Amino acid sequence: MKKNRLIVQKYGGTSVSDVKKIENAASRIKRYYKNGYKVIAVVSAMGHTTDELISLAKKINPYPIEREMDMLISTGEQISCALLTMALHKKGIDAVSFVGHQAGIITDTIHTKAKIIKINASRLKKAINRGKVAIVAGFQGISPQEDITTLGRGGSDLTAVALAAILGAEVCEIYTDVSGIYTADPRIEPKAKKLDYISFDEMLELASRGAQVMHTRAVEVAKKFNLPLHIRGSFTNKEGTIVMQKNAKIEEPAVRGIAIAEDEVKVTICDVLDKPGIAAVIFSYLAKANINVDMIVQNVSRKGTTDISFTVAKDNLPATVNAIKKNVDKIKANDILVDENIAKISIIGVGMKVHSGVAAKCFSALAKSKINIEMISTSEISISCVVRKQDGKKAVRALHSEFGLSRKINRKK
Repeated sequence: MKKNRLIVQKYGGTSVSDVKKIENAASRIKRYYKNGYKVIAVVSAMGHTTDELISLAKKINPYPIEREMDMLISTGEQISCALLTMALHKKGIDAVSFVGHQAGIITDTIHTKAKIIKINASRLKKAINRGKVAIVAGFQGISPQEDITTLGRGGSDLTAVALAAILGAEVCEIYTDVSGIYTADPRIEPKAKKLDYISFDEMLELASRGAQVMHTRAVEVAKKFNLPLHIRGSFTNKEGTIVMQKNAKIEEPAVRGIAIAEDEVKVTICDVLDKPGIAAVIFSYLAKANINVDMIVQNVSRKGTTDISFTVAKDNLPATVNAIKKNVDKIKANDILVDENIAKISIIGVGMKVHSGVAAKCFSALAKSKINIEMISTSEISISCVVRKQDGKKAVRALHSEFGLSRKINRKK
């Protein structure tokens, strides 16, 4: 029996979307508790609650103030937090619920996408040391000005990982509606295989390139503290995928997974003066608006001007266009073009560092499928291509086949 070991679990919205699923989560927590673990469970809002609250807000005011949005959408996690605690009480388990600020999560002042500054987990420590299960509302914290803040989409992952890191948990389990990390989205490529293990770097690339199983910032924190993550299905007892530091015993094929992002847009600023520093000026305006830019391409200069294209999350499009239009005279741009009909396809694998010809193989596979590439970016362990949205899923299947990802690749040496 495991005695006095701490485990942190996170239950996503689909894992607590109704009474039956909340009771299922409570039963799982009870099993760990009865086996001698100290348990902290972080929960997301039930099902589509957050989306429904956002929709409701925009019916009241199409342009709500972000502070009030945080006040509103943080309530979803509070509901599921209290209900899961009640379910545990029914099962005879002493549990207590905490919203973000009660759990000691202090953030900066950027509403709707706040960053965690520090965690004062004294109340959580007291609770679990007294034999209680602590249930924490994910996705939220409080600023130094004592305003409620939220951590951005998927922020409950970050809450769970940050608490696990600070409190020294042996593992952080992330429960979702899928049974682990796959070589591709099984809904797009039915031949996709579940990975037994994946490195932090590969998981970070997958998350940042469009795979929606894990929050990017959560993976960054786990890597920083070398905290193993276990991505598991909520409705099965089978092992999921372990996210961990690179292990020499794990085989490293050139490509481990493929991600697709269909929630990005391409913005092109036309006829910008082609002179030193102009790109710095443009992207400083976007940085001041807290907009993260992904891929960037500058076209060949023609008659002293050039076009600069970049991609941003679709949610950031209004703020992006607004930031550029406010400064269009300063950058001497002629026009702004927006293309929402794109998909970003990425192949990821630490094996790319030692395997040659990966890029050629990637581009050849897309060419054979008659898929045109509009933008390309690379890192040490990834290659990303922007294609037409209607070609996105076909590209995933073509690359999955080209790199043989349907084969079992988790064997240990």
